[in-house]
Amino acid sequence: MTSQTIKRKIWIGRWLILVAILHTLFAALVFGKVFLGLAQRGVFDTVGRDPMTAAAVWFLLFGAVLALMGMAIHSLEQNSNFTSARAIGAGTLLLTILGIVLMPTSGFWLALPAAIGLLRLEST
Repeated sequence: MTSQTIKRKIWIGRWLILVAILHTLFAALVFGKVFLGLAQRGVFDTVGRDPMTAAAVWFLLFGAVLALMGMAIHSLEQNSNFTSARAIGAGTLLLTILGIVLMPTSGFWLALPAAIGLLRLEST
């Protein structure tokens, strides 16, 4: 069987999108009052020096970036364009390991399957 006839399972981008959705839903549940306060203050320039507000905003923004990354990887998977998969996988793995080391009880563990999957992709 040639590499052309092997059907690859497309899952990495979808996995990251799912993690991003869960991340964002968790942010809404945990930081709901903080986001409500931002809205009540008019959103613009409302983070200031409050560490809880900054954490909530970064949590929300990281979910968005993760979803965008998932969409891009999903597109690469659909088009079998894996030329940069290892570099993306290595970067994702390093970021994930750093996140796990800094915050072991966080959800960074959920990015490990995607990072490893990216490192294992082969170009067609």
